[in-house]
Amino acid sequence: MAIISVTQLNRYVGFKLKEDRTLQGVLVRGEISNFTNHYRSGHWYFTLRDAESSVKAVMFRSHAQRLSFLPKDGMCVIAAAAAALYERDGAFQLYVTDLLADGAGAQAQALEQLKKKLTAMGVFDDSAKRPLPPMPKKIGVVTSDTGAALQDICNVVGRRYPIGHLMVYPALVQGENAPASICRAIAAAQRDACDVLIVGRGGGASEGLQAFNTEQVVMAVYHCTIPIVSAVGHETDWTLCDVAADLRAPTPSAAAELAVPDVTQMIQQIETWTRRIETAMEQIVVRKQQALIRLQDRLRLQSPAHRQEMAQQTLDTMYLRLVKSGKAILERCETQLAQQAARLDMLSPLKILGRGYALVYHGETLLRNAAQVYAGDMLRIRLAEGELAAVVCDEENGRIYRKDTRQTRRKDERTYGI
Repeated sequence: MAIISVTQLNRYVGFKLKEDRTLQGVLVRGEISNFTNHYRSGHWYFTLRDAESSVKAVMFRSHAQRLSFLPKDGMCVIAAAAAALYERDGAFQLYVTDLLADGAGAQAQALEQLKKKLTAMGVFDDSAKRPLPPMPKKIGVVTSDTGAALQDICNVVGRRYPIGHLMVYPALVQGENAPASICRAIAAAQRDACDVLIVGRGGGASEGLQAFNTEQVVMAVYHCTIPIVSAVGHETDWTLCDVAADLRAPTPSAAAELAVPDVTQMIQQIETWTRRIETAMEQIVVRKQQALIRLQDRLRLQSPAHRQEMAQQTLDTMYLRLVKSGKAILERCETQLAQQAARLDMLSPLKILGRGYALVYHGETLLRNAAQVYAGDMLRIRLAEGELAAVVCDEENGRIYRKDTRQTRRKDERTYGI
C-alpha cells in the first residue's frame, strides 16, 4: 500500500467530488446559521443545517450581489450549489450559486407568472406612462392613515408645496383585505378628480408588501386616469405596482418630492426668468434704438438740407482748390518773372556800364565805329549813372567836347554855337 501525503489525499478526494456530476449541481434545503457577510470582499459564509446534520457553505460575491435579499440566521432556504472539498483544510463544503427562500418559492413562481401575463397585456409598457402635472392642485395619497409614510408625505408637501391641497384616502396596506381596500381608495381619488396620486406604504418585511403584487391592485393602478407615483417599501423593495405606476419613487418622502414642485425653486426660477426677460427687453430696446438712429441718419442723408450742405461743402472745397491753384500759378509766374528778370539783368548793358564802360549814341544809333560820325555831329554818351552830350570836332583824332550833364546840353550848344 502506497503512502501519500495529506495534500495528495485531499486533492484526490476533491478530484473525485468534481468528477461526480450529480454533486456539481444540487439543490439543498436547509436552515442558515452562522451567517457571515464579509463586506470588504463581498463573499458570504454560512452553514446549512437540518435536524440531524450540517454542511459548510460559501457564496462568492459574483453570485451574492445578484440576490434581492440578505440571508439571515434561521432563514430556511433552498441553495443551488456544487459540492467540493476545500483542500487546505480538508473541509467538505458547498459552493452556492443561488438562494431561494423556502416557502416563498411557490409565491415567487406565481409572481413571475403574473408578471409575464401583465407584460403581455401591455400593463408595463412605457407608452402607457403619463407625465405628472407640473403644478397639481389636488394631491391624493393612498396609504395607511396610521403609518409613518403618511406623516412623511404631509411634511414634504407642506414644506415644498403649501399651496397644494392634500387629500388622504386611508387604506389597508397589508393583509387579505388590503388589495380591495387599496382599489377602493384609488377609485375614490378618481371621483374627487385629483391631479396626482401617491400610492404606497412604508418599509417592512417582504410578506407585508404582497398586496401591491396582486393583479387586482396592479390593474387598478393601470386603469386609473390619474397619474400615479408608487412608493412601496424601502428603496431596495420591488413590487408589480411600482412597474405599473407612471413613476416609481424609492420612498414615500421621495414620492412626495416627485409629485409636487418646490415653491422656493419656482420663485427662484421665476426671478431668473424675470431677469432674463428684462435683459432681453433691454437688449431689444437698445437694438431698436440703434436701428432708429441708423434710419434717422439715412433720412438725414437723403434730406434736401443735407444735400444742400454737401453741395455747399463741395463748392467750398472747389473754391479753396481754385484759390490754391491760382496762388500756385501766381507764385510760379512770379518765380519765372524773377528768374527772367535776373537773366535780363545779367544781360543788361547797364551791368557793363557799371564796370566803367559807356554807350555812345548818334541819335538813336548805337555807335560801334568812329567812321559812323563826322565832325560837328551831336553825340549822346550814356554812362552807368547819367548821360553826357558831346560834339565831334575832330574826326581823325577823335576829340570831342565833354558836357557834364544832359541838362546843360542846351547851354553848351549856345556857348559853342552848335
